[in-house]
Amino acid sequence: FCITITINLSILPFTHPLPLMTAYLDHFFPLIDQAVKQTLEERIKIMQRFFHLTVTGKVDTETIKVMEQPRCGVADVLEYTRFPGAPKWDKKILTYRINNYTPDMPKHQVDRAIANALKVWSDVTPLQFKKITRPADIEILFARREHGDKFPFDGRGRVLAHAFAPGPGLGGDTHFDEDELQFTYLFSVFLEINLFLVAAHEFGHSLGLAHSDVPGALMFPTYSYVNPNTFRLPEDDRRGIQSLYGIYRYIYRWKRV
Repeated sequence: FCITITINLSILPFTHPLPLMTAYLDHFFPLIDQAVKQTLEERIKIMQRFFHLTVTGKVDTETIKVMEQPRCGVADVLEYTRFPGAPKWDKKILTYRINNYTPDMPKHQVDRAIANALKVWSDVTPLQFKKITRPADIEILFARREHGDKFPFDGRGRVLAHAFAPGPGLGGDTHFDEDELQFTYLFSVFLEINLFLVAAHEFGHSLGLAHSDVPGALMFPTYSYVNPNTFRLPEDDRRGIQSLYGIYRYIYRWKRV
């Protein structure tokens, strides 16, 4: 079971906003019920409400600005805050494997970013994560364009990464777009994309969370920098993940690495 969508919106400025708006909506705000017909204006309003914009139904400057923001490749509007069917892992110890490394960062920084991103979720649930070198529950990959999962990346800009909901096959896997300006683990608010922040968001999908419409939530779909050294999982995300896996209890931590 997997849900992930990637779209190519790399052309700036938006010279043909209506076709691009339609493509954006088709990918990130797909119709849940195909039998229900909606006008483009109605669909734009759904997107504007999700992002807490002024609801005009028009492709205005505020709406285009949101479309231009770096973001996750998973769709925004699904049936639930969790993925349809609420898929989750049926075990408490999950394995992960880093299949390759980005040249943007030393390997030890990638390892640290990934481990700390997973720790965001294990700190508030009974889950534990173990890094291995054989096939794992969560396969991590840095890739460009077409990379074997039928959801090619879009090149530099827009989609930073995507992940698959829990399940067999691609389930849980997380892929990062190597064409982004630069991944970093350092304190930076400029051109670099912070790997820890992107990974923590994507691992939320790997564990079963869909996007949140709460600004400031980790699972909000667009990328926003916060200092990794002071990051704390927002309440909305904590409630979501604990609804799937329960609350952290010390008894689960006796073997934690």
